[in-house]
Amino acid sequence: MLANQPLAERLRPRELTEFSGQEHLVGPNSVLRKVIESGNIHSFILWGPPGIGKTTLAGIIAIALKRPYFQLSAVHSGVKDVRETIEKAKKQQFFNQPNPILFIDEIHRFNKSQQDSLLSAVEQGVITLIGATTENPSFEVISPLLSRCQVYIMKPLTEEDLIHLIDKALKKDSYLASLTIEIQEYEALIRISGGDARKLYNALELVVSSEMNETSSEKIIITNAKVLRHVQKNLAMYDKNGEQHYDIISAFIKSMRGSDPNASVYWLARMVEGGEDPKFIARRMVILAAEDIGLANPNALLIAQTCFEAINVIGWPESRIILSETAIYLASSQKSNSSIIAIDTAIELVRKSGDLPVPLHLRNAPTNLMKDLGYGKEYKYAHSFSGNFVKDNFLPEDIQGTVIYDPGTNIREAEVRKKLASIWKDIYKYD
Repeated sequence: MLANQPLAERLRPRELTEFSGQEHLVGPNSVLRKVIESGNIHSFILWGPPGIGKTTLAGIIAIALKRPYFQLSAVHSGVKDVRETIEKAKKQQFFNQPNPILFIDEIHRFNKSQQDSLLSAVEQGVITLIGATTENPSFEVISPLLSRCQVYIMKPLTEEDLIHLIDKALKKDSYLASLTIEIQEYEALIRISGGDARKLYNALELVVSSEMNETSSEKIIITNAKVLRHVQKNLAMYDKNGEQHYDIISAFIKSMRGSDPNASVYWLARMVEGGEDPKFIARRMVILAAEDIGLANPNALLIAQTCFEAINVIGWPESRIILSETAIYLASSQKSNSSIIAIDTAIELVRKSGDLPVPLHLRNAPTNLMKDLGYGKEYKYAHSFSGNFVKDNFLPEDIQGTVIYDPGTNIREAEVRKKLASIWKDIYKYD
């Protein structure tokens, strides 16, 4: 068995000299390193993919500057937690003492009211805020807070960085260093990590543990095949920026399209557990409601849009309930893709036929000259006729009678087809 504490935690750097990657920020003479060395640090946000050292860097800065340090996760914390932490920070303020550092992980998951609760403390210097986000802060952080923070962009770890981390683990970790381990191939470990140091260490630890259980040899040899076999068997990994990100969102969408609420909620849970942005999930459900449900159930789009708006107000973790409810509703709904077929058919028709002239009776006539030319002449105002309908020609002459919207076979659109066939007989063929 491996040590109880995860490898990533055992090897977490405690000072800048141990930190891997981000040379543009913390390397010699770099911008953030100069700020740290000056001792006069400002509030800032670290923006970059997961597992590249945002949390670690914040801790290193607090240690280097000997500042009181508070840490919150936006996934599990609310306004109450923020206010309580700010009050604790106030109590640690002494004459000429630097203000405490408040680190907030995944700050993009805070809604507006949660972010608002930070403003006064940041502005008054009660705390120095360090936020970490995997999402563009321009879109996810409110403007008043963003204007008070510098944004530093952290880059994905390179292949060279990841290999260095593996070799460092084998040499520096007291447990792994006690074993005889040979890495014959690095490719699978690097690919599985997706540039995330935490996933890299988790995978390495899992492979070593699995090999120890399977072999009596004193030497552990790690190859690509062994890595893939052990990791795929034991680890449900989800890389927000990698191939599996697209595979799982694809499975989620196809499960809802296929009217399977059970599979839909399962894939939703995979994304939720993997730290996927709830707004990304909600946006995809808005698209599905229009593309795959459409006029079979127009309420689906309203439900999906309401879901998107609600998760921005409610925040996490309660938003998971709203996402689940919406996914189940969409999966259980009747389906129709007639709307997307209609617009794609119309676009193709426009490309083939070019800029066909608007029929004269449909044109606007704001001047006498236009009226003299026949603009708007003989236009029939639908509300002046029985049933608010009058049969007229609304397409350009060259394509009159072309059916662009073909109603689906679901119950609701079957009624629509029946109505259209009745009122548009002799012009559009809906039978």
